[in-house]
Amino acid sequence: SRSATGRRVAASSLSSRASRASLVARPPAARRGRARAARAGDASSATPSSSSASASSSSSGKMRVAISGASGFVGTRLVAKLLAGGNDVVVLTRDVEKARAALRGVFSSGTIAFADPSRWPAAISGCDGVVNLAGEPISTRWSPTIKAEIMASRIKATKRIADAIAACPADRKPRALVNASAIGFYGTSENRVFDESAPAGGDYLSKVCQAWESTARELERTSPETRVVLLRLGIVLDRDGGALGKMLPTFQIFAGGPMGDGAQWFSWIHREDAVGIILESLSNDRLEGPVNVTAPNPVRMGEMCAALGRTLGRPSWLPVPDFAIQALLGEGATVVLQGQKVAPSAALAAGYKFKYEKIDDALGDILR
Repeated sequence: SRSATGRRVAASSLSSRASRASLVARPPAARRGRARAARAGDASSATPSSSSASASSSSSGKMRVAISGASGFVGTRLVAKLLAGGNDVVVLTRDVEKARAALRGVFSSGTIAFADPSRWPAAISGCDGVVNLAGEPISTRWSPTIKAEIMASRIKATKRIADAIAACPADRKPRALVNASAIGFYGTSENRVFDESAPAGGDYLSKVCQAWESTARELERTSPETRVVLLRLGIVLDRDGGALGKMLPTFQIFAGGPMGDGAQWFSWIHREDAVGIILESLSNDRLEGPVNVTAPNPVRMGEMCAALGRTLGRPSWLPVPDFAIQALLGEGATVVLQGQKVAPSAALAAGYKFKYEKIDDALGDILR
């Protein structure tokens, strides 16, 4: 995804400051619990035995949710929230053992199962919803090969999931596919405000998002019973990963500052609200089509860094100049030096209540 992951790229550029800090994000600390882990890759474990599994889950208030990208920055918190609520999770993964190891710390009161790609169709059948967060990271210098992988990883996983949902018997189809995209869909601007009705941009990452969303929307034709939600994720903030996790070390040693001139828009969201909107998307029929996953009050990069400095009691005085970022990232520097001001109109209209609407409140919660 363009903007959220792009800021991870941005943050990585801080390493050009003559090794002032090691930008290493620790995996999230999470509660160890009592979850029963299904046998790795066992599609029968990942599939409810009753043909009315979805209906029975809905009536009890308990969900069974299949998730790809479950071991990522947003995915791990989503799995933890679902399990803590007593829901069942099926992890769709290319590497069962790796995913099991990454998620071992988030097992709690629900049931978690793991399925490799050959078992995805059986694992998805009977689930209440599917969340697709999978995609190769863009935090690297782009080459033609890397750009092809960025595109292909998103399209391939999304198509496999959409095909599996379409193939489900009518009484076992998931009610919703919640599919990741990014605010990079809109391109960049210093002046425009982008809500979900805004047109697509024309740059490379916008084209990636368009192809990603188009693949998911094929399900509207092949499985009209399944509601499709397109999560246009902004810059997701939390202490132990993403852009903020990589910015913190330089601020903590009094060497923090914005990327470029600081005037570019920074459309952020606390990770708790990102997960909250995903959970809302699984259950709220008013959310359908594109949904901007950003807080109601975006800020400019300079404002973000000033707020971070205030929260930490550190100055924000040492910007990373444009030429240094361009030298490090080449074409990818555009996602760091430019941004977009995004409004979460769909989430607000559907009644979602943000926990963190202002950057100072979000940073205060994350860093307290």
